[in-house]
Amino acid sequence: MEVPVPNIEALFERDSYLKPYEKEIRRRYACFLDLKEKIDESESGFDDFTQGYKYYGINVQPDNSVICREWAPGANQLYLTGEFNNWNRDETKYKKLEFGKWELKLPPNQDGSCPIKHLSELKVVVEMENGVKEDRLSPWATYAVEPPKDKGTIYQQRFWNPPKHQKYEFKHSKVPKPKSLRIYECHVGIATSELNVGSYDNFTDNILPKIKKQGYNAIQLMAIMEHAYYASFGYQVTSFFAVSSRYGVPDALKRLIDTAHSMNIAVFLDIVHSHASKNVSDGLNRFDGTDSCYFHSGKRGEHDLWDSRLFNYSEYEVLRFLLSNLRWYLDEYQFDGFRFDGVTSMLYHSHGIGEGFSGNYDEYFGLNVDTEALVYLMLANYVIHKIRGEHVTIAEDVSGMPGMCRPIEEGGLGFDYRLAMAIPDKWIQLLKECKDEDWNIGNIVHTLTNRRWMEPSISYAESHDQALVGDKTIAFWLMDKEMYTNMSTLSDLTPIIDRGIALHKIIRLITHTLGGEGYLNFIGNEFGHPEWLDFPRLGNNSSYHYARRQWNLVEDDLLRYKFLNEFDAAMNHLEEKYGWLHNDSSYVSWKHENDKVIAFERGNGLVFVFNFHPTKSFSGYRVGVSQPGCYKIILSSDDVRFGGQARIDTNLNYFTEPIGFGGLKNSLLLYVPSRTAIILVKN
Repeated sequence: MEVPVPNIEALFERDSYLKPYEKEIRRRYACFLDLKEKIDESESGFDDFTQGYKYYGINVQPDNSVICREWAPGANQLYLTGEFNNWNRDETKYKKLEFGKWELKLPPNQDGSCPIKHLSELKVVVEMENGVKEDRLSPWATYAVEPPKDKGTIYQQRFWNPPKHQKYEFKHSKVPKPKSLRIYECHVGIATSELNVGSYDNFTDNILPKIKKQGYNAIQLMAIMEHAYYASFGYQVTSFFAVSSRYGVPDALKRLIDTAHSMNIAVFLDIVHSHASKNVSDGLNRFDGTDSCYFHSGKRGEHDLWDSRLFNYSEYEVLRFLLSNLRWYLDEYQFDGFRFDGVTSMLYHSHGIGEGFSGNYDEYFGLNVDTEALVYLMLANYVIHKIRGEHVTIAEDVSGMPGMCRPIEEGGLGFDYRLAMAIPDKWIQLLKECKDEDWNIGNIVHTLTNRRWMEPSISYAESHDQALVGDKTIAFWLMDKEMYTNMSTLSDLTPIIDRGIALHKIIRLITHTLGGEGYLNFIGNEFGHPEWLDFPRLGNNSSYHYARRQWNLVEDDLLRYKFLNEFDAAMNHLEEKYGWLHNDSSYVSWKHENDKVIAFERGNGLVFVFNFHPTKSFSGYRVGVSQPGCYKIILSSDDVRFGGQARIDTNLNYFTEPIGFGGLKNSLLLYVPSRTAIILVKN
């Protein structure tokens, strides 16, 4: 494989404050390079190394024979049992190979058919050091299902090998990397109005058209990797190579992705490589009888807050497992990229627990940094970007690690984007703790613009984190007192609903236009979904009432949810036309505390003006612009179709004056009503 040519100096040219940490940055890059070269030399090449799914697990050969391989260094003996051998747990033995590997070869049946039938149940029997035999699921299992209610709770491994004529064949190519990312974060299971678990097919047929209509060009699928506990939101993964069977069969997910591609929608997977479920019988934990097979042993291998296991990123076979997991989803399912969960937890020995992350660079280059995990992330991005082409990677990192979104050859980690996690926290803080008239405009602008130069961010007003039970969505913070009684267009517009609709729109628009180089919205929040998200569990009597999306609310023309939905679509379609997200040359010319007004330019000839004041409207309000000429309003949050009061005439032309204002050479005079936002473009 091609070795990246180092260009560490580029990092220091962009940020000279990193220069004192040059030795550490170069050491990290050297660790990455050394590990990559060792894999290249000791294995059959880095490319093959990352396709471990073709070697491990259960693989059918061209003659219909089957080769099974596992890595279980702590085991005395391995057996395969299942319906194919009438559940004989001692008959079908693996052969022990070097380095903790085990192999089993099954010849085809006499008629030439595969010795293991499609969908038949299998178990790997692991004989421990003490001679006790325990049933396990293969770590490389590609299909696992919930057992019948009379068979307990342990997930069952099913052999997925449909006849060739039944296998789904992709018809559409992957989507090229969008210049501007507008991401619809979604969960297949809750994407239904019914009181049950939604399916891949339902999502494909009913939800993808909604997403396309709203103007999103990417979806981020949550909770896809198999997890035995539904209420974990997919964050306690039990089978890493199996997609969740509660939504349907693997080929149904392939159809979903292929259909999205036909709509020019990229599909990202929320990948969980930061930790794993503690489940033993249907998870990775203690697969070979020890606590150190895939994980660190002892306390280092446990996450106290998440009650989960932590991977040992220094172990070759763990690296093969995780890197091959990425290749599996890119190759087999044609995903266009990944959102990496829990990156902060991976990067630091403390897992970020109790860390303030003040921005002091010593925090990012000291002994608290886990070099092994950091190098794994560099390897992962190398695989995704260099081996498999132009895919997108997004880091969920709250720490602000410098170089997170810079190329590996610069000493960075290689991600394309990081989530701007401070932004939703700021909005929730304001809604919970401050009166509208006390909002600090300068602090809002600082939060929206405080990101590292040339390290792109995905901005969002709220994600699934804010929608989960225990918190409230922005719409609920704004309007929960009247959302059940006063959202009808047949009722009078109350002050609470008027305020809520107005702020919901302008909070999202300023986040979309100023907060990053990409934008994300969680499913249903675009129309102000009225309730939190809570999965069926003992604490709610296994209810699905909150584990769904009430599409009927936005589809009812007599309800005001339609206004928020319409505004969300308008934002996205305008961004598609003008491309402000991939144009980061924004300039904030005005932020006035008493007026509560923010004005800025971004993109080619676009001017954005926001008035957050709860009562004050301004006529003849001067706003600076860089380009002289005639301007026209292309979006007003106060339009009737968005539930506004139509106080702004969008048909007017606005001509600049050669009067400097806000650090710009020209200016306009505008009418800016209270709690409104407008976008103007130069004609």
